[in-house]
Formats: sequence, C-alpha cells, structure tokens
Amino acid sequence: METGTVYLIGAGPGDPGLLTRRGAELLGRADVVIYDALVNQEILSMASADAEIIFAGKRASKHAVPQGELNQLLIDKAKKGLAIVRLKGGDPYIFGRGGEEAQELQTAGIPFEITPGISSFVAAPAYAGIPVTHREHCSSFTVVTGHEKPGKDGSSINWEKLANETGTRVILMGADRIRLITERLQENGIDEGTPVAMIRWGTTGRQQTLIGTIADIASKAEESHFKAPVVTIIGSVVTLRSQLNWFEKRPLFGRRIVVTRTRKQASKLSSRLSEFGAEILEIPTIKIALPDDKEPLQDAIIGISNYDWLVFTSPNGVDCFFKWFFKAYDDVRAIGGCQIAAIGPAVSAKLKNMHLKIDLMPDKYTVAGVTDAFSQHQNIENQNVCLLRAQVANPDLPKLLNEMGAIVDDIPVYKTVPETEDVNGAVASLEECGAEIITFTSSSTVENFHSRLDLLKTMKKFDLQAISIGPETTRTLNKFGIDPVLEAAPHSIEGMVDAVLQVVGNS
Repeated sequence: METGTVYLIGAGPGDPGLLTRRGAELLGRADVVIYDALVNQEILSMASADAEIIFAGKRASKHAVPQGELNQLLIDKAKKGLAIVRLKGGDPYIFGRGGEEAQELQTAGIPFEITPGISSFVAAPAYAGIPVTHREHCSSFTVVTGHEKPGKDGSSINWEKLANETGTRVILMGADRIRLITERLQENGIDEGTPVAMIRWGTTGRQQTLIGTIADIASKAEESHFKAPVVTIIGSVVTLRSQLNWFEKRPLFGRRIVVTRTRKQASKLSSRLSEFGAEILEIPTIKIALPDDKEPLQDAIIGISNYDWLVFTSPNGVDCFFKWFFKAYDDVRAIGGCQIAAIGPAVSAKLKNMHLKIDLMPDKYTVAGVTDAFSQHQNIENQNVCLLRAQVANPDLPKLLNEMGAIVDDIPVYKTVPETEDVNGAVASLEECGAEIITFTSSSTVENFHSRLDLLKTMKKFDLQAISIGPETTRTLNKFGIDPVLEAAPHSIEGMVDAVLQVVGNS
C-alpha cells in the first residue's frame, strides 16, 4: 500500500471565502480532515460527505487531541494510504505548530505539502478598517505572540524594542494578558496615548472591535468581557478606522441567520447573505438520496425519445436525472427532440449550463403557474410529459396536467431524507447562542428541521423570524403553527436575500 500524503492547509482567519483555491481543492478530495478550534466550521462543508472529520482543537490550554497523539494520528492515517488534510486556523507556520507537525512527518517518512493561509494578523485589521502599513503612518510592522507571559524569565520578546518600534505592532493571542502587555510596554517607554484596537472574531459575522489607548485598553477589555480570539493592533494606523471601516457597515453585519437547505445547496444562499455581513448558521436539514424504486427512472431514460416534454421542478432533479442519463448515453443529444420546461431560474441555470434550450419557464413557480404557462404556450393534449422530481411531491401538478389532456409519467429521480449530522457545529451554535432569522427554501426543509429540533419550540425559544421561499413552503410552516414574517418574491435565492434585507431593514 502506498503511503498517503498529509496536506497542512491554512484555513485563513475565519471568513470561509478567504480559504485559498488550492486549500478548497485539497479539502474536497481528502479522506480525512483534522481541524483546529479556530477553523470556521462552515469550511468543513467543502469536504466530501464521505470524509472522516476529526476535531483536534485547543482551547484554554486544553487539547482535544494532545499534540503528541495528534502527530501520531497523522502518521497512522497516512500509512493507510489516505489523503489527510490538516486544517489549521490562519497559516500553518504562523504560531500554529505547523512546523513541528511537518518535522514529525518528515522524520516518519510521510510525504507532506504546505498550503499557506491568510493570517489574522493582516486580515482582521483589514476587516476592521485598519491597514497595518500606510505611507503617512509607518512603513513596517512587527508581529508577536501574546501567549507568552510578559513577566516570565527568559522572554523571547524584546519589550524595550517593541515599545520603541516606529511601525505598527500586532499581537496575536493576547486577550487575557492585555493588561500585562500594556504595562510592560509602558514600563519600556511607549507613549500611553498610543492608539490600540482589539479585534475579536475578525473577518466573521461575529467580529467586534474595541478602540482605546495603551493607557485604557485593558480596562475597556475587562469591562466589556473582551475574550479570545483577539488580534491587537498598536499604532497610529488605528486612527484610520473611522475612514476605512467597511466590513462592519454592511447591512446584515451582526445578524445571525439560519440557512436550512441540503448540505450541497446551502452554500449559494449562505454566501450571498455573508456578502451582506451576516453570520450564517448553515444547518442542513435534508440530504439527497436515490429513490426507493429506480426502475421508473431507468425506464424513462431508455425511452427518452418517446416524450414530448421533460419537466424539471428543482436543481436536484436536474442533477440526479443527468447523473443517470449519462450512465446510459455519452451524448446529451440522445435526449432527442423533446421540449424542456424549467420551474424556476435555478433550474433554468442548471439546464443552460448543459447548453440545453429552455422552451418553457413559468412566471410563477407554483402548480397554477406551471399549468397556466402550458395553456398559454401550446395545447398539450395527448402529449407525453415526463415529470422529473422528488419521490414525495405535490400530487396536484400531474393531476392538473392530466386534466389538460397530457399523458403524464411522474418519475421520482431522488428522495430527500433527514440530515442528522452536525458536521459544521451550527446546531450546537444555535442552541448555545440563538439567532434572529431562519430561512426555509422548501417544504421538506421545514418538516425535517421540525423532526430534528422541534420547529415551534425552537422558534419561540430564540424569538426567530421565519422567511419562506414560496407558497408551498408557507403552507407547510402554517401547518406547524408558524406564519412567516415574509415570503420571498420572486420565489428564488435572490428573492430570499431580498426578503432578509427587507426584514432587517424594517427591524
């Protein structure tokens, strides 16, 4: 058996969008992912659903997996021929013991690669509106760890030099020692009026920024219970924040929003809301599986040329149908001369990506909207319609198409089943800290969220406002005694984003 490779990857400072393309690529094909406490767990959704996920973080000097055992774990997994991603917050070689882990791997003869990450020492200040260098302020910066106790014997930090440094000083991991740090700097001659910024959970929707001076920042931190993880910036560049603060001014900044979709689909809505500054709790409630009976789908694909219409009602239906279609045919032209109906822009986009023409897309993505669109488009009497959708779906659509004279085959191409894993820790975070808004993009997300967390109880406990993607989803919410605060218009991801912005703007 060939020895596997260990990839030490910097996960970046917190914003999942700051993970490098190389890091995302390696994460997507890893057999095992071992991650630290400061890694944003949303990044774990980029891993394969089959990957083994292991938490090896450290908080308050307590390791989930002691460093020696962790090193051996990497070696043992690699010897099984597996691809291992060691996911570390920030950059693996900046105060992260990545160098030590790489040395252990080299000694054991295990191949390894390093994928650098964006460190919080530059990213957190940037997201707080503070450039670490500026030609009118300074042309250098110094980065030190605050984890070392300033008063200990044999300190490796030259506090006198740091106090008299003309450039910006950046201190990582010094939240609980900020008073000792500022006292030591003052003892060595730093001006007590020197501006200081402490940035907590930098680059994430939880970001907080505390501004003060060397003389008062410790008291401010204690009064506001400013806890780790924190990056501290010392120097005149801090004064630029009033001009350059961009991240904290976004319309959804500071809002916690629950996104409920399949694990695969959630990222689009999440990323759009994140762009507006929201902190996202991505809670997959459903996952896609094969239908219980695959024979109708197989028969439909074999007889695809007999159909006049293919009707797709969801992006999942497109993905699952063509996954099976290309097992039977190696050319999309085998689909023949049938016309194609797409229910909604997301479905249309999927089909257009395959260079397929959309012959019909209703203005309203409801049963009535579909049948009205067909009525206006052409007479479908005696036409063979292949309806490709979920195993459990609204029975009204095939019934109404039949009443219009069509010969309808209602073909299940996938089924939705409850998601029970909390891979990204979002369920635990919701139960610990709550949220303000919860989004539902289908009836099945409502039903499965209820099965998992008791919908009405959770809504009341955290005073959550629900937003629905459309009438079907709203009816399901009503069934559980919940009236959504708003229904998206149009019934799409962009409509959901607009609805969230509207709700927040009115609050």
